[in-house]
Amino acid sequence: MDYKKYALELAETARKASREIASLSTEEKDSALLSMADLLDRSRDEIEEANRKDLAAGEKAGLSAALLDRLRITPERLRAMADGLRDVAALDDPVGRVIDEKIRPNGLVITRVRDPIGVIGIIYESRPNVTVDAAGLCLKSGNAVILRGGKEAIHSNLVLADILRRAIEDTALPVDALQIVGVTDRAVVGELLKMDQFIDLIIPRGGESLIRAVVEGSTIPVIKHYQGICHIYVAASADSGMALAIVDNAKTQRPGVCNAVETLLVDKGIADTFLPEIEARLSGKGVEFRGCDTTRSIIPGIKVAVEADWREEYLDLILSVKVVDGAAEAVDHINTYGSHHSDAIITQDEEEAEYFIRRVDSAAVYVNASTRFTDGGEFGLGAEIGISTDKLHARGPMGLEELTTYKYVVRGEGQIRG
Repeated sequence: MDYKKYALELAETARKASREIASLSTEEKDSALLSMADLLDRSRDEIEEANRKDLAAGEKAGLSAALLDRLRITPERLRAMADGLRDVAALDDPVGRVIDEKIRPNGLVITRVRDPIGVIGIIYESRPNVTVDAAGLCLKSGNAVILRGGKEAIHSNLVLADILRRAIEDTALPVDALQIVGVTDRAVVGELLKMDQFIDLIIPRGGESLIRAVVEGSTIPVIKHYQGICHIYVAASADSGMALAIVDNAKTQRPGVCNAVETLLVDKGIADTFLPEIEARLSGKGVEFRGCDTTRSIIPGIKVAVEADWREEYLDLILSVKVVDGAAEAVDHINTYGSHHSDAIITQDEEEAEYFIRRVDSAAVYVNASTRFTDGGEFGLGAEIGISTDKLHARGPMGLEELTTYKYVVRGEGQIRG
């Protein structure tokens, strides 16, 4: 197969469709999204059959339980996909929104308005729901999208994309605004990453190796999310019951996701009482602890945490634990070893909370809440295209607004420059 030709056809087709979708009204886009949601609801058997093929192949390939969980489409997750599209349809359309306006001394009216980015390439692994979420957000924000999921989800992704394309055939939305890469060879990705004359932005979602490969091979701007090394610091003033519940939720509810906690920091003033309580609570759920020397002296028998553990995104029921001397040491540890994703403090001290908020350099900083809330739906964005740990041009969960740029509209009455 000529992968360069294949990639070029995808990119050129998407670019042409992007010009059409950019001019559609909000009502036309919303109508298409609702049609997509309705057909997903009616296609449960078709989707589950495709997903079973991917799960069987994943088990045969030895994928971990966490990765298989990411891959699995349950009836509840399918409903969430369809409802996510409906939620996006109900959101305000950012396209055309006035950001600011000023009148110059010569009478020119200069308005800055939100505008679609154009063609967005999404390269992702494991989770088939990304196919639906990414399509909905890109189309609502007036962009064409090229989807390239991982080989482990190929059957699920192809069926989902086909259903979405079928759903918009009788709407105003151009079908070719939604493209999916139908082959699993990574050579296609390499070719797509060089199509900067047609593709405006690349958003990779997956492991660090995937994202680094995309960044190194792309001539197109990339928004990155390398890792989700999330921390919770339990301060000396923390409510013990609250802290136990939050750490439990952040570690065990879905350990294979990027907003699950990976490192627990505990103030030395409460370590003797809190550490045995959290160990008793989580070990019963299969959590493996890896601790610093002080932690291991309090809860003996756990594994030692080596330097590499502080930088590890386990995506599994493993928790590294360190006893620290106050908020300053906790903040220093987070800024040294963290991935600038989501980090939390559990405290009853407002001054300490403010110190943590101001000094932790992460996309989402929490006070007395689980890191599991770093999510587009939970943030009221309808869904998310990804979670950016970059600072330009988007940071944290990316919704509709983050999928737009802006342009200047200048209105005059015959002014010329002297």
